[in-house]
Formats: sequence, C-alpha cells, structure tokens
Amino acid sequence: MRVLKIVFWTLYRIWFYVLMAIPILIMFPFLVISILKETWYPYFFAMARIWAKVILFGMGFYPKVETEEEIKEGESYMFVSNHTSMTDIMLMLSVVKNPFVFVGKKELAKIPLFGFFYKRTCILVDRSSSKSRMEVFERAQKRLNQGFSICIFPEGGVPDDESIVLSEFKDGAFRLALDHQIPIVPITFADNKKRFSYTFFSGSPGQMRVKIHHFFDTKNQNPDYKKTLKENVRQVILKQLQKFNP
Repeated sequence: MRVLKIVFWTLYRIWFYVLMAIPILIMFPFLVISILKETWYPYFFAMARIWAKVILFGMGFYPKVETEEEIKEGESYMFVSNHTSMTDIMLMLSVVKNPFVFVGKKELAKIPLFGFFYKRTCILVDRSSSKSRMEVFERAQKRLNQGFSICIFPEGGVPDDESIVLSEFKDGAFRLALDHQIPIVPITFADNKKRFSYTFFSGSPGQMRVKIHHFFDTKNQNPDYKKTLKENVRQVILKQLQKFNP
C-alpha cells in the first residue's frame, strides 16, 4: 500500500508541474504581449486567473469560499493570507477578481516558464537584503498608485516546520496599507497544506476552504498603529485556522 501511495504522490507532483506549463504554453503569445506595458497588467491578470483555475481543477481541488465582506470592483486593497503551499498562489488568483500584484520571494523566478512571467509581473524580494526590501516598498507604492491591489503572505515564507499553524507576521504589508490608507483583507486558507504541502510525498484532491474576513480599515490611523494592526489581523487568521482544523 505504501508503494502505491509513493507512486501516486510522485505522479501527482509531476502532473502539477505539467498543469503549470500547459496553459502558459497555450497562452504564451498573449501573455508576452500583456507584459509589454505596465498599464496592460489587467489583461495579464485575467489570463493568470485562467491559469490558476486550470491547475486547481486539473489537480482535483475545488475551492469553497465563505465571504464576510464583499470586495468592491475598482478598489485597491492589501490582501494577506497564511502561507503553506505553492497552491496558495493559484487559490488567491482564483478567489480574488480585483487585479493585484504579488510580493514574493525571488527564488520562484527560477522555475522554468513560470519564472519568466513571475519575475516580470510580481514584486520580488530578497529577504536577506535590506536594499531589496526598500525597493519592494517603492515598487508596491507605484503599483498602488496605478490603482492595483497588493497581495503579501506576511509570514515571509512557508515555515520549514509543518507543525507550525501560523508564523509571526512581518511588518511590510501593514506598513504599506497604513501609508496608502487602503483596507487590509485577511484571507484564511484552511486546506492547502493538507492538499499540496512542500513535503514531496503528500497531497490529495479535495476541497479547499477559504474564508474572506471583514476588512481592517486603515484610514486616519497613524504609523504607530502598525504593531496592533499586524497582531489583530494575525489573530483573525489564526483563530479561523483553529476553527477549521481543531
């Protein structure tokens, strides 16, 4: 039985990367055109959502979304979520319709084909470099000024220890939200670690529960509110994770 599971998990992982590549190859000319100008980003984002949904469907994942507050079309937000899996990217794209830009680690740019577009459309950060972190703020501010939203996984990466429910949050997302007076939208992903964690021999098709929580307003708040805001948002996601998986 163990041998059959190992064979399934190996093929399942290979299939995931095949699914990542197929929509990109099919849409490649249109994707390239859509990144030629920053103002054309919404077209790229629309195709990225198709790419994400193809992967989720092809892997046998079906999102179940519960929403406490509606995301308004044309508004800018700071989307934050827990981070446990590569599928967090696809699920976020599937769930959120408003064009947003990811802030993510530069290592993902090394993935063939995916990395080509990732490094040209996302805001890459080298967490070991203070200069890189400052450049992230400048690029994020530019994107917000263009009317887009930003998505950050505030844990700063996927914890190596999978027993960790939710790591401490970094400041970046909350500082940007306060600077630009945009609402923070906490989103909880309940099942991504179970469905497709970074452990190679693991994963299975099934439901992916998502909870979009009430937004946190940042208007008329001073920078000193950042620490309180960060902890309040983290507690909302942590309590929901504990509720989903007691």
